[in-house]
Amino acid sequence: MAATHEETAIKTTYFSIIGNASLAVIKGIAGLFGNSYALIADAIESTTDIFSSLLVLFGLKYANKPADKNHPYGHGRAEPLITFLVVGFLITSATIIAYESIKNIGTPHELPKVWTLFVVIPLIIWKEISFQLVMKKAKETNSSSLKADAWHHRSDAITSIAALIGISIALYFGKGYETADDWAALFASGFILYNSYLIFRPALGEIMDEHLYDDLIDDIRKISLTVNGIFGTEKCFIRKAGMKYHVDLHAIVDANISVKQGHEIAHDLKDTLRYEIPQLGHVLIHIEPNE
Repeated sequence: MAATHEETAIKTTYFSIIGNASLAVIKGIAGLFGNSYALIADAIESTTDIFSSLLVLFGLKYANKPADKNHPYGHGRAEPLITFLVVGFLITSATIIAYESIKNIGTPHELPKVWTLFVVIPLIIWKEISFQLVMKKAKETNSSSLKADAWHHRSDAITSIAALIGISIALYFGKGYETADDWAALFASGFILYNSYLIFRPALGEIMDEHLYDDLIDDIRKISLTVNGIFGTEKCFIRKAGMKYHVDLHAIVDANISVKQGHEIAHDLKDTLRYEIPQLGHVLIHIEPNE
């Protein structure tokens, strides 16, 4: 049996946790013994990624809880709230990296070791692969917190690229360019802050019920016209909660049919929409006469 969106998202988060934990250890050891603060900054980034992925995991599991008396629309809104916390972790890690980079720029230290380059290159490749994999799953499951987790991988790849550039400059130009490594880490912190905004903005739109779903509305209108007794549609409002889209739709029917017939058509329409578009949650149909 095919995995549900929720199960897929949770499995993907476990992948992120294991990957980030492994990379944090590798980067930390390589940065410490290789005299590279850019790699140490990268390890800090990966460490915060572990905690943010754990938050995402908690959020996905909580958001997946069924609707109850106090939460008739389910618990999906927990997901963007967790995304806000993940962004907080990103901002915190960027601030720490920036602070330590600036401090190290003014402190004399040794050049990075040559072998650190051979540690960084495979890390960049792995983190970009991780980003592509997690982002693909995020799009499949409509998960905003999983998208945030994917961007953690991309941010990690960028900090590793910055480390590669900084280490390369320091090694190529030699004495007097030791701080190139630190400047690279400082640049990486700025990029992490920029990505924080890119992650935060869609989650804010989700919480505020921002209108972002024109393509889905077009699909709903087209499918509605295939249902027997539906002459057209009027208002269609969509709000996202977790991985589900809740729909309020005004459908036009024959003004002369009975209330019972209208009720049956509304049920047929609701069932058809939820069958054709599995990511729909609650679907509320309001019947309008064709006057």
